[in-house]
Amino acid sequence: MKQLIFDYSKIVLAYVMAACVGVITYCLLPFDFWLSLLLADVAATVIVFMYSVLFGNASVYDPYWSVQPIVIVAIFCVGKPFSLAWLLPLIVVCLWGLRLTANWAYTFQGMHHQDWRYTALKEKTGKWYPLVNFFGIHMMPTLIVYACTLPIVFVIESGVAFNPWSIVCLLVSVAAFTLQGMADVQMHKFRKRKGVGFIRDGLWKYSRHPNYLGEILMWWGIGAYAVVLLPGCWYLLAGALINTLLFLFVSIPLADGRQSKKEGFEGYKKQTRMLLPIPKKSK
Repeated sequence: MKQLIFDYSKIVLAYVMAACVGVITYCLLPFDFWLSLLLADVAATVIVFMYSVLFGNASVYDPYWSVQPIVIVAIFCVGKPFSLAWLLPLIVVCLWGLRLTANWAYTFQGMHHQDWRYTALKEKTGKWYPLVNFFGIHMMPTLIVYACTLPIVFVIESGVAFNPWSIVCLLVSVAAFTLQGMADVQMHKFRKRKGVGFIRDGLWKYSRHPNYLGEILMWWGIGAYAVVLLPGCWYLLAGALINTLLFLFVSIPLADGRQSKKEGFEGYKKQTRMLLPIPKKSK
């Protein structure tokens, strides 16, 4: 337990340092807010990358996905005139991020454990792994989540008035992280009882990746929220689109590839949809 607490402390220190570097970088840059934020985000990611190299574990980066949006949105809200236009998405992002970070903390086994996907990439890429680690494991997700978070930043910076109809979009995001939470609890219970084969409980009975579905819907809700408040700014949906493509063409194929090593996967795949948790009709 003492070692685990010590390992948690290492992660916290890394993220405090990254946040400080990010804020300082942003304050020093003379560019438009979106570009300064992008460069500050990259600088913060470099700090996390350096820690991951220092500890020989790319999973140091894992919490960044859920911590980054909270920090960005919260900081941009500081000093702004009160408005439901930024308060409501701030609450939604904080609830999403805290839940996802708590799930990471619950599953964190210590600095000796690295995500199986990173280990597989290291074995596959060999001498090229340092580049894959920096650009693939660290920088690519940072840029994607930056793009997903940017719609809220645009809303905050624009000072746009609140539109009650935009709540519908936020409800999509709320439903999304609620779905994620349910899927995570069901998976934890399955693993706790040392279930074998494929989980067929709750949402997982009908969907192979309900947690990924929640992550996809979360950012479509946020992007749509911004477009409702800023009509014509359809480019703000780019983050949600890229995030969707990441899951469809990277995360899901990797997860299915690992699952395919288990006996009976083809039958399980035929019976269970990839994302939508609804029953498949028997042929």
